Amino acid sequence: MFRGLHLALAAATAGAALAGTAEAAENGVGFYLLGGRGPMAGYLPPPGLYIQNDVYYYSGTGGGGKRFPTGGQIIADVDATIWADFVTGSWVLPQEVLGGNLALGVIVPFGRPDVTADVLLSPARFAPIERSVTDDAFVFGDPVASAALGWHAGNWHWNVTGLLNIPVGDYREGALANLSFNRWAGDISAAVTWLNPESGIELSAAAGFTFNGTNEVTDYTTGTEFHVEWAATKMLTKQLSIGLVGYYYDQVTGDSGPGARLGDYEGRVTALGGTVAYNFELGQTPVSARLKVYREFDAVNRLEGTAGYVTVAFPLSAAK
Repeated sequence: MFRGLHLALAAATAGAALAGTAEAAENGVGFYLLGGRGPMAGYLPPPGLYIQNDVYYYSGTGGGGKRFPTGGQIIADVDATIWADFVTGSWVLPQEVLGGNLALGVIVPFGRPDVTADVLLSPARFAPIERSVTDDAFVFGDPVASAALGWHAGNWHWNVTGLLNIPVGDYREGALANLSFNRWAGDISAAVTWLNPESGIELSAAAGFTFNGTNEVTDYTTGTEFHVEWAATKMLTKQLSIGLVGYYYDQVTGDSGPGARLGDYEGRVTALGGTVAYNFELGQTPVSARLKVYREFDAVNRLEGTAGYVTVAFPLSAAK
């Protein structure tokens, strides 16, 4: 069952991400990182200490005259690429809470976003500007605190999860490339997994809402965001599994504030992809490794691109 090391905290792998890639909402993205959950999203592992590392890649474009708000500016014809790393530490408490297991943790993000775009409007000048700008930087994002409560009943596993974005990261005022959001934000979600150990078939789904505070630097308040992720996998051997994954995002309320110059600017996007996982032991330590790749389509007020995850998770200590 260690293949379910996607505890709700780590499976979210949300924290901070792509703040410079201009997709929807301010800076184009909510702090919940789409595609972070998927296989075994509803499963919480036994009591113990766990480490998960997610290497994240995204490459997307927003051509055709699409406009995006970011860093207090309006930009268009965006090309964005990011490499980021999310280090997650988790503690599943030994005591039961409400008949389930409680997990507490923190996610620390860092990486290098690279954005190229045409700047159309700046705060100090309201006439159209047509100049191409490229921005990239190695930065630390906002840490994210997490709490998850999970239950088990036969082949069924489910949990509820809360995430809190803490705006203390390296926010680069006026820059296109950021990992920090400079705003408080929270996410609440629920996930369920059905796993049949005999057939090796696993089905999972997770859905939730993100609520955003105001970026005081840009006077921008991002609207409420809805997200849902799903997965279906099959164990081919005791170590190897393959499957399908996907996600859907929809901003359900508009952006607001003096900085929201494009109005409500509600976005949505859908993605489908595949996954492969391999479980092995390093000495006496069980290790779970997974690759996920998503291709986005039907994007509105967002970039459209390809996202990928390489995830490695293992326990520092865990109940037998």
